[in-house]
Amino acid sequence: MRRLEPVRLKPWLLPLIVLAIAVPIVAAFEFAGPGGGLAVGAIAAAAILVLAARAKFDEPIEVASPPADRFSMLVVVTSPLEDPHLAATIAEIAGAGARATRPDAERAPDLLLLAPATNTGIAHWLSDLRQARFDAQRRLTLSLATLATADLDARGEVGDSDTVQAVEDTLRSFPAQEVVFITRHDQAGEIEDVRRRLDRPVRVLEAPAPAAAPQRST
Repeated sequence: MRRLEPVRLKPWLLPLIVLAIAVPIVAAFEFAGPGGGLAVGAIAAAAILVLAARAKFDEPIEVASPPADRFSMLVVVTSPLEDPHLAATIAEIAGAGARATRPDAERAPDLLLLAPATNTGIAHWLSDLRQARFDAQRRLTLSLATLATADLDARGEVGDSDTVQAVEDTLRSFPAQEVVFITRHDQAGEIEDVRRRLDRPVRVLEAPAPAAAPQRST
């Protein structure tokens, strides 16, 4: 199922939207009577519900203040991190960030893995997140194990079903100085949304496709 793109709204548009909704309702009551006013009001209410469901306010993402002596990095695993070479790349990025933050620091980088509980369209509208959270937890476990092969200590958490919202929620309390996405799917829109609203580096690392299972000979 194709994912609907959110409607991005500037905060200053809200008063204009309210005015555009209120004026026709008042006019309908004035010129068409109570019946016309109620009909226009019902249409306006439906429009508000649709707009609220798809609205995304295009504001900067807030990030917690980082410590002066430790580099923090958020790794968003929308696909499982299973490739040791990819884990080595993350280790290089984290090491370079730690040296740039404080060359003489002895503390290891603070790495947090975030697995959004991405869901199917039907399950999302039914608010059924059980399978999505199970899949995200599995993705998280695999990714943490792969990072351990690169001698990287990390912790992980499962996030919101919306990837952008999951990143936004996490950064309010985690002071990441850089964000890395691990993905093998087409999520350019979501990643670009984070990159546009975030005031720090955002990288994208492509996870290799899983190897095809060997076919049994007949």
